[in-house]
Amino acid sequence: MSRDNAADGGWREVFSAFLKLGLTSFGGPVAHLAFFQTVFVRERQWLDSRAYAELVALCQFLPGPASSQVGIAIGLHRAGLKGALAAWVAFTTPSAIIMIIAGMTLAGTDLSDQTGVIQGLKAAAVGVVAWALWGMSRSLTPDGPRLLIAALACAMAILIPTIAGQLGGLLAGAVLARWLVPEAEAGTGGRLQIAIGRRTGLIAGLLFVSGLIGLPLLASLGNHTALTIVDSMYRAGALVFGGGHVVLPLLHAETVQPGLIPSDTFLAGYGLAQAMPGPLFSFAGLIGSSAGGVGLGLLAVAAIFLPGSLLVLAILPVWGRLRQNQRVRRVLGGVNAAVVGILAAALYDPVITAGIEHWLHVVVALAVVGALAWGRVPVWLLIVLAALAGLVLL
Repeated sequence: MSRDNAADGGWREVFSAFLKLGLTSFGGPVAHLAFFQTVFVRERQWLDSRAYAELVALCQFLPGPASSQVGIAIGLHRAGLKGALAAWVAFTTPSAIIMIIAGMTLAGTDLSDQTGVIQGLKAAAVGVVAWALWGMSRSLTPDGPRLLIAALACAMAILIPTIAGQLGGLLAGAVLARWLVPEAEAGTGGRLQIAIGRRTGLIAGLLFVSGLIGLPLLASLGNHTALTIVDSMYRAGALVFGGGHVVLPLLHAETVQPGLIPSDTFLAGYGLAQAMPGPLFSFAGLIGSSAGGVGLGLLAVAAIFLPGSLLVLAILPVWGRLRQNQRVRRVLGGVNAAVVGILAAALYDPVITAGIEHWLHVVVALAVVGALAWGRVPVWLLIVLAALAGLVLL
């Protein structure tokens, strides 16, 4: 699609289409990608199936929220940079508003009076994360060598319960990929043409690196909660592979362990986030608003999505050649296997350690897993039912 054709769709059309999805797309990133294919490939025919498959491959390769990155790329494809911004704002706004309101509500509530509901949400989070881990492990660790990478990353994340352990696990996966990940055939997706040049891509790449370097320096200059939150959110969005569920351990290490927000607020909010439509990364709004109100909630949302968006803009101009490189694909396989291990560590601590304190908690968690496996109960309804079960039973 040419630059002129990309602009013809108009950012308003992009905004309208993505706003509907932001209000109705429950089920997490895998479900979001299915919704996108139905709406933009089959119904609206903004791009063909091969081009869409190439976009999905690109965003699986990058750290950040995969479904949101695909959405941004579709908006860029349809209406240029204005379309990319419209797609992100429309898809993210509904869940971000809900999470910001929830953060302010939880921050002003004595959670000791709502222990049953909170425990129900925590138990539901155990089930959701366990199901996500199962699904990811089947595709990302299909053999013994990659299971070994996952086990090593899991051990590192548990033994070094900080961001250093998680990043060390990812690095180990990248290094071990040379010996433990089999060669894969180069992709043969359709040619995707986006209205963006290499100069714009270079600028986006420089901004991405500047954020990684500059924000920690700014945050270190003083004890400013806003800078600390923005730095933490940006780093989480820049370094996490695997999407919303995998960002949990990074956000926990960056916000709960330093005492920025209470653990109960974090885990209850994470359970609530499973019932929301749109991207799970909007959970950053709850963290920001819990720590500093609406303004900080909005900043936190922008900060966690910004690096992934910049990476999409930086990589698109060179993606066609990069995706054919066997070494790059093997490194990606190792990193993805490590992601499974990090998520397993997060399932253990803090999700299970905080969410399972009684045999009834196990029952709620297993019921959530069973319903997710059945696939006929909406995720939002599962979370509501878990909260009610906590109110009545726990």
